[in-house]
Amino acid sequence: MPRLAAVVVAAVVAMTTAVSAQAQPASDHADTQAVLDSYQASAGPGAAVHAGNRAGSWDLHSGTADTKVKRAIGSDDQFRIASQTKTFTSVVVLQLVDEGKVELDAPIERYLPGVVTGNGYDGTKISVRQILQHTSGIPDKFGAPRANPDGTYNLREVVRAALTNPPQFPPGTSWVYSNINFLVAGLLIEQITGMPAGDAIDARIIKPLGLTRTAYPRGGDRKLDAPYLPGYMGARVGPFFIWGEATFAEELTLYATAGAMASTEENLVTFEQALADGKLVSPAMLAQMRKTVPMIGWPANMGYGLGLMRLDLSCGGQAWGHLGDLKTGHSSGTFATDDGRHAALVTNGLLYVGPAKKTERAEVLNSALCGTPVG
Repeated sequence: MPRLAAVVVAAVVAMTTAVSAQAQPASDHADTQAVLDSYQASAGPGAAVHAGNRAGSWDLHSGTADTKVKRAIGSDDQFRIASQTKTFTSVVVLQLVDEGKVELDAPIERYLPGVVTGNGYDGTKISVRQILQHTSGIPDKFGAPRANPDGTYNLREVVRAALTNPPQFPPGTSWVYSNINFLVAGLLIEQITGMPAGDAIDARIIKPLGLTRTAYPRGGDRKLDAPYLPGYMGARVGPFFIWGEATFAEELTLYATAGAMASTEENLVTFEQALADGKLVSPAMLAQMRKTVPMIGWPANMGYGLGLMRLDLSCGGQAWGHLGDLKTGHSSGTFATDDGRHAALVTNGLLYVGPAKKTERAEVLNSALCGTPVG
């Protein structure tokens, strides 16, 4: 582990960062602040919520963004969004379906001949839908991919190495969350568009939405643009914890279209709201994204569609988005509703050892969304 630092962090008073003239005061959200504080007590050195509706947004903070200099996490702080990348990847695939270049229920073998084959795999029996839905049977195991001389990874090589692990179940018979599915989806994007998957995401989503603080990294590029959120890996016992900074520790080409991207809470709610508002895919494709299956081993109020999670809200209705964790020490989630409410959550730490009972991310997001009026 990199440099260790032992630190005890107290909650930081809730603050507001207005993003519109009608932004709601954070003082109106004491219930969510309490849930956030409880979450942060079993998460990283700090945690933050950026939430609101079409009229404006509000921000809550707990703990600190940096173990060396106490400061609140900002809604414009850039961090690794990890598996929230999957929704971007899925949107591009479904745009290709909208354009008639891919069929959702066609076998992956049609587009990537010989890639998902052998060792128990039959690409003629695994559909594009099953890849995006995590019902393909491909396990969440990376294997031992060969790195390039510069330490980066080729996407096709990472997929090859992963598929040396046999299938976990026959296609369509069960569900297991697997990063490898979305690496295969990245290869599909590259095959159909003729460009690197990151370039396709940039051209089709990031630039059209004006997400200036969102980026898909090039090989070997581990930087985050200031202001950024440091990430930490560590252990917590009661109020005491030991953290090692891990912000730049991972080679991101290993995670690629499954988890390599960087963004901010503000940019992520813009993306998820644009998706919910039908600005990125057709109504038919959005409906397909939202056809969910049970997430085995996850909370009962969640379901998985096509690169999209459903969160059933305690106040009624549903929110749509994704969660993400990466060994850079970043853990996050962003969800939006059809009536214009949004919530993004981030913490700057992942625990090797922590409390058995803890407040979950979904509880914070639910509180923020239910505590925001429709506007």
